[in-house]
Amino acid sequence: MKSYGIVSLSLVSAFALHAHTAAASTLKVDLGSADRVTALFSYPNCQTECPTPAPTLTDTVAHYLQQSVVRDGYPSATVNVTQEGTEVYANLTGVDDNYGQAIQNFLAAGDLGYAGANNIKQAGLWQSDWYFFLPLGLAMQNHPTVELLHFPPESVMFKTQDYLNNPTTNRWADLLVANGVQKTQTDAYQTIVDIAPIAAPSNAGSSFTGIYSYFTPYIQSLLGTWTANPPSVQAGKPMVAFGAPARDWVVNQYKLPSLDVLQLGSIPVTQGQPAIPVLGSNHPSYIWYASDPKNYGGDMNKANAAGFTVMEQDLTAACWQAQMGQAPASDPTQTLSQCETTWMKTQVLQACEMFFESIRNMTEAEALAECVIIPPNLPNLPQSPAL
Repeated sequence: MKSYGIVSLSLVSAFALHAHTAAASTLKVDLGSADRVTALFSYPNCQTECPTPAPTLTDTVAHYLQQSVVRDGYPSATVNVTQEGTEVYANLTGVDDNYGQAIQNFLAAGDLGYAGANNIKQAGLWQSDWYFFLPLGLAMQNHPTVELLHFPPESVMFKTQDYLNNPTTNRWADLLVANGVQKTQTDAYQTIVDIAPIAAPSNAGSSFTGIYSYFTPYIQSLLGTWTANPPSVQAGKPMVAFGAPARDWVVNQYKLPSLDVLQLGSIPVTQGQPAIPVLGSNHPSYIWYASDPKNYGGDMNKANAAGFTVMEQDLTAACWQAQMGQAPASDPTQTLSQCETTWMKTQVLQACEMFFESIRNMTEAEALAECVIIPPNLPNLPQSPAL
């Protein structure tokens, strides 16, 4: 994606914000029994595009932990996973001494998620194309923001073996870049908690209705761990809630009056810790639904206008996320106001161009021509139960 002239030079590296001195010695972390590790790492999960020979359990765990340490800002770290009797251990070099605690906290939350999945199965609500899948391979320690989403697409489990390699997260990474985050650092901003840790077909969203409460202990545990900053920061990590199901979960769980798109809330994730700011946003994939001409009787002009509106909203949300990630103690309301000014007043043409180039796959010249004729009366945006 080309630069749109809005990159903030003050937006420093997420890794620099949370700099630590990496340990020189090997850190040995007990991951628990082989049965526990098999369950929490959804082994085997390499099916669609699997190398030969197929990864072992220890290979799979090492793969995801290696992704995590790199995304946490330890590019030179090494991960070796071994099984000793019935126990599985991760041996890490080049990470902080307290990185083992970050892993243990994640696995403890994962135990709650696995218990929730088992309770759903016992209740007879589990569907045949659902697969329990935690957000493996994400930054767990040095991430500046948290994202609350619906569920992971099955492709990240079976095909890419990378939680952040899918159209949803790739698109949002582009929007973060447009708001000043370096391309090499977008992964750190996308530490995801899904309200349904279930890999499923991308159109399965509406099938999860009624099962989120089974995962509430898991969600709360992981949010408590992943939104916590060191005491010196005096503020929790900001969160963006993407899509109606995630926004509704926040509203119901924390008794907010509402959390619409570009609406702010404050939620007490962990008792005794500062409440964290949360911003409501569209699901990153909603723009393809909102800009589908079928929703407007085939009227392409209305579809384009709707897509442009969503692009403005999404760029504003990504702007807030980028700026609050840099300075979590900032005033979230003032930050949102500044971002709305940027994308809905001063950079309107750039937002329009980005819609036509990234969603309609037009050239820069074609996009500019289309932006001249965007109608002033925008249609009501369609509702999608899955997003």
